[in-house]
Amino acid sequence: MALLDRYLKFAVQSGASDLHLSLGREPTVRLHGALQKIKAPILKKEENEKLLLEVLTPDQQAVLKARNSIDFCYDLPGVGRFRANVFRQRLGLAGTFRTLPQKVPTLAELGMPPIIEKLLSFRQGLVLVTGPAGCGKTTALGAMINHINETRAEHIITVEDPIEIVHSNKRCVVTQREVRSHTQSFAAALRAALREDPDVILIGDLRDLETVSIAITGAETGHLVLASLSTPGAARTVNRLVDVFPPEQVSQIRAMVSESLRGIVSQQLVPRADGKGRVAALEILVCTPAIGNIIRENRVFQIPSLMQIGSKQGMRLMDSSLRDLVDKGLITADEAAQRTENPAEFLKTMPKPDKPKDAASGVKEPEHG
Repeated sequence: MALLDRYLKFAVQSGASDLHLSLGREPTVRLHGALQKIKAPILKKEENEKLLLEVLTPDQQAVLKARNSIDFCYDLPGVGRFRANVFRQRLGLAGTFRTLPQKVPTLAELGMPPIIEKLLSFRQGLVLVTGPAGCGKTTALGAMINHINETRAEHIITVEDPIEIVHSNKRCVVTQREVRSHTQSFAAALRAALREDPDVILIGDLRDLETVSIAITGAETGHLVLASLSTPGAARTVNRLVDVFPPEQVSQIRAMVSESLRGIVSQQLVPRADGKGRVAALEILVCTPAIGNIIRENRVFQIPSLMQIGSKQGMRLMDSSLRDLVDKGLITADEAAQRTENPAEFLKTMPKPDKPKDAASGVKEPEHG
């Protein structure tokens, strides 16, 4: 087995989410959110370049030479699939490899509440999964597509860069397209998708005005559109959708979003109190008539208040989700506070423990060799 493959195998076996290779440093993994060095020699220039270039095809090496970076997926039989980025930096080549699920998870395995299945039952509209980089958006969307694939007999088209989770045909026909490999751009693929008899469209990333515009149009014209955005929280996601458009179109877009939006799932991954992995904290917005009305009337600042009283509709705020996880002993109050907009105020609302818990300061992972 090649040296890079051994590092990737170690990353999978240790439960790491990412492997980093960079000149002048030992190979490094991200384990439960924290970077840890592997007990291995510091990478020298020739070895580092060999490790990274040997997994690229000649065409991919040409792209790297022309653009100084490349996104791709790497399959290692018997080990797993990895989303990779190889790029040039000050010291030379560097690479990051993210482990992808070997098996498409179910919504239940991810701990998704029942409201998610309800959002996926719509035949048209827009459902967004948001959150910071590395929060599990890809896995959540994969589970959603898998749920539809197992429960409906429809045509699913995915447009991704690159294709991360591979879906087999179950009850659905699943067509997966990769930007640059199968289509020139997200926008080109989405324009074509509307003529390819889709029922469900997955957009890996809403990157620009044209992509957002086509996604909203697709949701308005009889398709269920699932997409991701790297935005924190439901209210900010709504603003992001609208603000990408020119000022003269904003009023019209607010009306379109208010009609087409079905829900927003915003998530963060928080280290567990026992140090054994991470757990997802979810903020969920369901676009009720009242939510749609305040989007249309540009009163987005009122969304958190409506979400706070919308628990019967399945809504929850991020602070409430974090508080529930603390109450269950799954995460510490300090970890939860770091993921709120007002940590001091959050901690004031948490009950004081009778005595300090060992997990209060987190668990330091040992160095792996």
